[in-house]
Amino acid sequence: METKLEINRHPCFNAEVKGECGRVHLPVAPKCNILCNYCNRKFDCVNESRPGVSSAVLNPYQAVSYLEQVLAKEPRITVAGIAGPGDPFANPKATMKTIRLVRERFPEILICLASNGLGLLPHLEELAELAVSHVTITVNAVDPEIGQKIYGWVRDGKEIHRGLEGADLLLRRQLEAIAGLKSLGVTVKVNTIVIPGVNDQHVAAVARRMASLKVDVLNLMPVYPNADTPFAEVPEPAAAQMTALREKAARFLPQIRHCTRCRADAVGLLEEDRGEELRSCLTACARLVPGSDARPYVAVATKEGMLVNLHLGEAPSFQIWGLNGQGFKLVEERPAPPAGAGAQRWWDLAEVLKDCRAVLVSALGETPRTILEECGIQPLEMGGFIELGLQAVYQGSPLEILKGRRGGLARGCSGPGSRRGCDA
Repeated sequence: METKLEINRHPCFNAEVKGECGRVHLPVAPKCNILCNYCNRKFDCVNESRPGVSSAVLNPYQAVSYLEQVLAKEPRITVAGIAGPGDPFANPKATMKTIRLVRERFPEILICLASNGLGLLPHLEELAELAVSHVTITVNAVDPEIGQKIYGWVRDGKEIHRGLEGADLLLRRQLEAIAGLKSLGVTVKVNTIVIPGVNDQHVAAVARRMASLKVDVLNLMPVYPNADTPFAEVPEPAAAQMTALREKAARFLPQIRHCTRCRADAVGLLEEDRGEELRSCLTACARLVPGSDARPYVAVATKEGMLVNLHLGEAPSFQIWGLNGQGFKLVEERPAPPAGAGAQRWWDLAEVLKDCRAVLVSALGETPRTILEECGIQPLEMGGFIELGLQAVYQGSPLEILKGRRGGLARGCSGPGSRRGCDA
């Protein structure tokens, strides 16, 4: 990246700036690929300040809109992070798209990730290319015999691994991910959740092994007892025990002593969190049409310019519509990419329609739908007057109002969220 990042302005990694530099977590990663025996990821529990909870989940475009609003209200934010509420690399497409959009829109902001490390390896080079400067990996054990007590299962792709096998796989991936990150010059923090009677006597071994990988700093975090988990009755370690463990670990690595156990939607200074104040902003952004600020237009597949009446794959061109005061205006007509290129045709179409928030069609197949949605363009299947479709997009009126009309919603479809339609 051309912009030189001030990597010391990360308050979680550098206690000296915690009073002047803030962070915002962008909750774009709802799924997780491991089950920790201390974790209960309630989706919205506003009275709890702990990792794994968020009041909303955003898509990448919503996340950038939220970040813009946060920076306007809290200019001391220097770091945008992705820390869940699941794992960033159990949601790799959303995670990497968010990082790309943030880097394009805010080239000077620090970007960080917090992960268990299981799915990180395939993305190392791209993370470095996008100047992700800080990564946190949670490593609770460097002995699979201990690790198997901590994890209920580990999911690698579609395969579930349990017990010793799962713990061993996770540890191997973590060690490879840390080594890879360090080889690329990324600052790495390791979090270790201290669980009395499970891994509290293992902390020094974790610190020693992490030091051998040239990890930059270690953060020992007391376990947070969560209801309905295997460790619900395990007591939170006392402050004196945590202090003693940090002193032992400090023989190997510098220690974080100012961690606030942030939520997946934390925002503000570490000691002046504004999550409660900005929660309405977060939830409002979660309702935004993807990329609506940067995507002012709607594309329409139409034969004559009055009705939505063409299948996506049949349309030789698309009308581009926008707002005109209280009404709508036809901006231009754009040719569709030629047929015969397979899935690449739909990636090309997404580029043609990159400033459109939605495309109105009579029907479309699964492949183009998936590609367009991944690129932030919402395909809407309908029939009838173009203006009614535009009202549904811009004004929030339901497409269901077209049901029962001649040429209404595409047969067999169940509205804008439908996954049905013709293959194309």
